Amino acid sequence: MSLDIPKVMGILNITPDSFYDGGKHTNKKQIHERIEAIISEGADIIDIGGCSTRPGAKEVTEKEELHRLKQAMEIMQKKFPDFPVSIDTFRPGIAGIMIREYGAAMINDITAGEVFGDMTDIIAKYQVPYVMMHIQGTPGTMQINPVYENVTHDLLMFFAKRINLVKQKGINDYIIDPGFGFGKTMDHNYKLLKELEAFQMLEAPVMVGVSRKSMIYNYLETDAGHALNGTTALHMTALMKGANILRVHDVKEAVETVRLFLRINE
Repeated sequence: MSLDIPKVMGILNITPDSFYDGGKHTNKKQIHERIEAIISEGADIIDIGGCSTRPGAKEVTEKEELHRLKQAMEIMQKKFPDFPVSIDTFRPGIAGIMIREYGAAMINDITAGEVFGDMTDIIAKYQVPYVMMHIQGTPGTMQINPVYENVTHDLLMFFAKRINLVKQKGINDYIIDPGFGFGKTMDHNYKLLKELEAFQMLEAPVMVGVSRKSMIYNYLETDAGHALNGTTALHMTALMKGANILRVHDVKEAVETVRLFLRINE
């Protein structure tokens, strides 16, 4: 998949407690309908997660996460076998099963391999693209007073080290994600977005996940359900500052944003 043109990644959370769509896609009928919607609205890839990573989220067992993911992947294999799937997991065992048995095309790891170091061994073995996201702390603790000397500089140093590591392991297809809202204050989030061009010095594709997050709805004094307009505004900003992938809840609107961005830059 070429990233010369920005891509849209549609989110499918098979969880009861995700911050925006928790509980909406928990049975096979709901999962199937969400997959069909993501594809029909023009997404380039679908990102399937079975473990909520919202602030304060409770940990899910590996067995339960795997059970949730299998429900979706069985549908993908049967109905949409050629559509690219990303698996949102930080557990190497699950990543291996999803790639080996279900044909997952990408692994999206919120810990960039720092929690389980053998995640990078799994990626190196199967040679699938690897999204490395930055998080300070854990989902349960990340929003308890996050501190940086300079958030953009600190993340650049973090990713430089992670990129060096994965290259040493023979991984060449990697993507970086600044992790908006993952161990960052509102000020940190907007500084990162403002300075997003700086990440181009790492010579790696950049994925941005700001869809309906608290950095939008808290600032606008609303809630996640009313944060689509703000999300679209930040999506265009991210594209203009070099984002290669938008990870989104609202696929149709994100696809339209990419089309307009491309028209501006013709």
